Amino acid sequence: MLVPPLCWSCGGIARRGEPLCAGCRGRMHRLSPEPVVLCGIRVWAPVAYAGPARDLVRALKFSGATRVADSMAAQIAANAPAGFAGAHLVPVPLHPRRLRARGYNQAGVIAAAVGRRVNARVVECLARSGSAATQVGRHRTERRAGPVGEVRLAAAAPPRVLLVDDVATTGATLAACARVLLAGGCAEIAAVTFARTIGR
Repeated sequence: MLVPPLCWSCGGIARRGEPLCAGCRGRMHRLSPEPVVLCGIRVWAPVAYAGPARDLVRALKFSGATRVADSMAAQIAANAPAGFAGAHLVPVPLHPRRLRARGYNQAGVIAAAVGRRVNARVVECLARSGSAATQVGRHRTERRAGPVGEVRLAAAAPPRVLLVDDVATTGATLAACARVLLAGGCAEIAAVTFARTIGR
């Protein structure tokens, strides 16, 4: 109770309720609100995957810091596509083995936080199977080939979907999810992530 909150990036003092100190918040590379098209999917992200933003993603994924998702969601909601009001939020699925080890799907935690902010329903209609290997450490050409393992439909696909993930790199994982949703009857798909890799 008496220990001040510490910044997840530099370890300095942060304002209560904030995962980053003012200096690190200012160092985040803000991206244009215009979408980019990755593997045929329109993707919105508020910040570049670098510096403090990368530290927040790692805190959420590897340190159990699920509370940082609310700060991520605030930035996503401020940058989300206005034309997708009424769309269902569908988190990118995590392999069951990784879900058991981590205890939560970071994309699902972000989606829930975004849903609370924009009053949107979260539908976990996708599932992963096959290999539990991650995209981390794979060459960019391998990433473009899609995620290791298989994405499948686990429940009925909503007609309009906004896929949610923590980071967009090549867009191959988002595209794999989109193909399954389209085959399941979804009519319109876009994606939001907290961060996106740039300049690679």
